Amino acid sequence: MTLPRRCFLQLAASAAALPVASRMARAQTYPTRPVRIIVGYPAGAATDLVGRLMGQWLSERLGQQFIIENRAGANSNIATEVVTRAAADGHVLLMATSSNAINTTLYDKLNFNFIHDIVPVAGIVRTPLVMVVSPSVPAKTVPEFIAYAKANPGKINMAAPGIGSPQHVSGELFKLMTGVNMISVPYRGGAPAIADLLGGQVQVFFAAIATPIEYIRAGKLRALAVASATRSEVLPDIPTMSDFVPGYEALYWIGLGAPRKTPTETINKLNKEINAALIDPKIKARLADLGGTVLPGSPADFGKLIADETEKWGKVVRAANIKPE
Repeated sequence: MTLPRRCFLQLAASAAALPVASRMARAQTYPTRPVRIIVGYPAGAATDLVGRLMGQWLSERLGQQFIIENRAGANSNIATEVVTRAAADGHVLLMATSSNAINTTLYDKLNFNFIHDIVPVAGIVRTPLVMVVSPSVPAKTVPEFIAYAKANPGKINMAAPGIGSPQHVSGELFKLMTGVNMISVPYRGGAPAIADLLGGQVQVFFAAIATPIEYIRAGKLRALAVASATRSEVLPDIPTMSDFVPGYEALYWIGLGAPRKTPTETINKLNKEINAALIDPKIKARLADLGGTVLPGSPADFGKLIADETEKWGKVVRAANIKPE
């Protein structure tokens, strides 16, 4: 959206007229009361665990409680709407994820515009998805799986924790790039999807690494590839998908967002503290346990990631004609 020149100049003049001393004081005193971090997933989910880890860090660093509030449902749209309607003072924040970028195209009508109404604060972690198959599948490599799927069209069931979830659209991207035909089977979360993968009711799952990693290590599930540009530190023996499907990459990322018009000083203060957390050895180790790597950078860096991911997954949603549940 382009502002009329007169309106833009008026806004710029108003911003310049704000007393510098008052802006500095506001940044120094924030937060003045407990801060709510809204998470669009239930307790125990990866986003919730990352939120609690960051909440504890920020509480210790900034002298106020950062409280996790779970508002699960609608692919995190419920949580996002709560934050878009909150006061823009930094006391209500959002754990933003890949789902937010996907939802921008997936849903025709939302009560908010994520790109416009949420300000990027800081990236926190990104974790590649991993392609895992049931023991009943004979394929031991991605090329073997592609050949197997093409020899059995319409007989391969692909687990997905919800229509339009990052795991689902990652599988749809695989279908588009390889030409295989798989039937998407939605589940209410990763755990039931893993249970049916173990039982052979579904044959393949593009999962966040933390979900199946213990089953992979125990030899109960077979990992064919990780969907990152480089190999994962927690699964170093598993090749990357791009080794077999050039250009394929699918990452699940988590970061912090705030309501539009939240003061820049507040955004920068939070960004500074989160980046400090991401170089702390204990924090890095905890995030690595989830199969993730830290995602440091400025608010602008995180904003670029969101914009790029929104464009990328928008193309997949449209090409695969994915509709929300």
